Formats: sequence, C-alpha cells, structure tokens
Amino acid sequence: MLEKLHDHIVEELNTNTKTDIIFIITAIFLNFIALAINSAMAFSPEYFFIFILFILLILVVNMVVITGLSRGKQTRFKLLTGLIQMYKDEGIEKYYDGSILESYNTRYTLFTIAVVSTGILACLVPIVLYIIEN
Repeated sequence: MLEKLHDHIVEELNTNTKTDIIFIITAIFLNFIALAINSAMAFSPEYFFIFILFILLILVVNMVVITGLSRGKQTRFKLLTGLIQMYKDEGIEKYYDGSILESYNTRYTLFTIAVVSTGILACLVPIVLYIIEN
C-alpha cells in the first residue's frame, strides 16, 4: 500500500509540474502577443476599445496564472512534505534532502516575477505609446 501511495504522490507532483508549465508559458506568450498587438493599436485611436479589452485580458489572465502558481506551490509543498514524512517513517529520509523545498519556493517566486514582469510590460508599453502618440 505504501508503494501505491508513493507512486500516487509522484504522479501528483508530475501533474503539478505540467500544470505550472502550461500556466507560465500561456501567460508569457499572451503577454508578448498582447504587447505586440496593443503597441500596434496604440497609434490608432479608433481601436481604443480593443486596446482596453486586451489590457483587461492581460490583467485577468495574469491574475489567474499567479493564483494557479500560488496553489501549485502550496500543493507541491504538501505533497513533498508528505513524501518526506513517508521517507522518515521508513527510515530512508537521508536519501532525500529536505532543503529541496526551499529551492521549489525560490523557483515559484522567480516564475511569478517573470509572469508579473511581462504582464506589466505588456500593459505599460502600449499605454505609454498611446499617450505619446495621442
């Protein structure tokens, strides 16, 4: 039974990783696409409504991604904590360095910074171009 639980935790960790990757790639891709589209539209006042819609889309998607990354971080912490406890119970914890949890926390922070930075860039650059041009 313990082996099945171990396999389930590892499977959940893999799923968590895939979900995080999808969130990050989607957000950064959308941010750069929206940056390009809105930067082009910034020079045409007749597209102002579409311009605003893209800004709102950037904000909503980035908020969803940041929330998803936060939940992913919490899930990973819980799963790894359980895995470490299982290893302790079995007397094999010396083979898994518990400090890896801190590495994951740092990684999630860096991912969040990347998403937020590209989101801010995707919002601010077109707004500045719009203000300068109009």
